[in-house]
Amino acid sequence: MLSRRSFLGGVSAAALAVPAIGGLAAAPAFAGRRAPDVPLPLTIVNRSGQFDNASIWVYVVGVNLDSGEQCRVAPDGQLVPVSPSDNGSDGFADYAIPLQGSGDTTLNLPSMSGRIYFALGEKLKFKVVSGGDGKPALQYPAGWVDTDPNHSILHDTVEFTLKPDGMYCNTTMVDMFSVPLSIRLQGAQDQTTGTVPAGGREKILSGVTENADFAGLRQQDLRVIAPGHGLDLGAFSGTYYDSYIDEVWAKYQGSRLKVNTGDGRIFTGQISGDTFNFDGGVQPIGRPSTRDVLFCDGALAAPNDGITGPVAAILGAGFNRSILLDLADQPGTDPAAFYQHQVTNHFAKVMHANTEDGKAYGFAFDDVAGFASYVQDGAPKSITVTLTPW
Repeated sequence: MLSRRSFLGGVSAAALAVPAIGGLAAAPAFAGRRAPDVPLPLTIVNRSGQFDNASIWVYVVGVNLDSGEQCRVAPDGQLVPVSPSDNGSDGFADYAIPLQGSGDTTLNLPSMSGRIYFALGEKLKFKVVSGGDGKPALQYPAGWVDTDPNHSILHDTVEFTLKPDGMYCNTTMVDMFSVPLSIRLQGAQDQTTGTVPAGGREKILSGVTENADFAGLRQQDLRVIAPGHGLDLGAFSGTYYDSYIDEVWAKYQGSRLKVNTGDGRIFTGQISGDTFNFDGGVQPIGRPSTRDVLFCDGALAAPNDGITGPVAAILGAGFNRSILLDLADQPGTDPAAFYQHQVTNHFAKVMHANTEDGKAYGFAFDDVAGFASYVQDGAPKSITVTLTPW
């Protein structure tokens, strides 16, 4: 599976970057596969029950995998580089693709890595600026930030990479949850993920805030934001995980943790002082902060080295799922054991509890042990994204 990190690295609205999915690890080989159909038919189905087609706009933005240019998809399916000249008199680029007046809408998806955004009731505001390398770059929506121009707009997204070895895609709640979306990927298999049952949207918004520590994460009826972003905005405690981290550090001072990376290797580690030391060439992993846990970053950052990266990712998942005190053999694979400690990622817990297949991307390494709302296919024929009933 392709690992992914929070889009834009979980940073502010001013950050300039492209989607990380597909860029962190080599794609797996598919036996007997053929090249994907490109362009790949993308069908948008509106079953929201809250907004008609005329009130919904689609945006497909990301990076051209051949040139590295930041691009957007035009209504005719062409991959077009973004340009500062795209910014209108209001300072924003209108890359909106309207839905058909009624029924489903089918677009052509070119080979690229990016995001499919949905805006409900009002168009999103993208801005083309000069990136750090001097090339045109997009400022993406960061709706959880109250100063972002998209803060008051209902919007959400799915992520994807379409390239010669297949299609990789997921729904995501790593930054926030606002609009229920599901993905159906048809090809060598017929796979669906991300479906929130009817009525589930309000169950998610209210369910997250039922926990007093997470109550500040709901932004009216617009969305519920991830606790890491809440921490950065002053709406979530920066010490929330500290007591759990202390317990983990105490436990593995005197015992060993085994980490199976799923490729035939098992790494064994023990804590000395502020460092988790593993054998097998794993770089020392420092004592994480609450923010490190929530973003799976900092001390828990996972480099794409095939050694330290997988171990750090599994540790990050173990902290978010609060299973490190109970299981000395990681990763945990029984979802019934997840999120049972008083200190846990309640946001991710609620996301998983309100999807039909129990899968969600509630934090950056929710793909550990296969619990993310992620599907891939080496011979894709079509993808359908549905705005499911609220």
